[in-house]
Amino acid sequence: MNKKIPLIVGILIFDDVEILDVAGPFEVFAVTRLNDEQRLRESSPFKVYLIAETNKQIIAIGGLRLTPDITISEYQNLDILIIPGGWGTRKESNNKILLDWISGQFTDDKLIASVCTGSSLLGKAGLLDGRDATTHWRAFDFLKESAPKSRILTNVRFTLTEPIFTSAGVSAGIDLALRIVSHFFGTSVGQATARQMEYPYPNSDRR
Repeated sequence: MNKKIPLIVGILIFDDVEILDVAGPFEVFAVTRLNDEQRLRESSPFKVYLIAETNKQIIAIGGLRLTPDITISEYQNLDILIIPGGWGTRKESNNKILLDWISGQFTDDKLIASVCTGSSLLGKAGLLDGRDATTHWRAFDFLKESAPKSRILTNVRFTLTEPIFTSAGVSAGIDLALRIVSHFFGTSVGQATARQMEYPYPNSDRR
């Protein structure tokens, strides 16, 4: 288990990305503390960056504007990569530059996680062959098309098979991020993070 602190998290953003797929995990990592009793004095053990193909402003679903911190060519030393979903994944699933970059992030010492239709980008990048995966319930056909060699699970909120985790849609990304916190720092830290957010800790992977 990697205990280097801070762990560097990159959340990929692109036009028509789903807002909560980005903001949910971002919030989880931002409010995590290893010592909940000294929360006001502690810093998060995660450092989060928004990553995009270029440095241009991103327009998410609903019109929210996001500004990348870094581009995919500027920073490679991530500990965790989050691939969100949204309508924009349909376009990005044909973006060879981005798919090649995602494929190149696959290493034994890096955790890659998707939210919603972000799993279809993992599939198109060739990272889900022979692996369990899930997505938003409306997008199982899209995932099947993008990852025909994966085992698509339709009754779970997330899959947790290292080094690639996947989750169902929108709010399920919060559940997944909380489990990532627990993966690195233990269940008590994950539960304390959920309490701080006034969000139920996901004790089950069931939908």
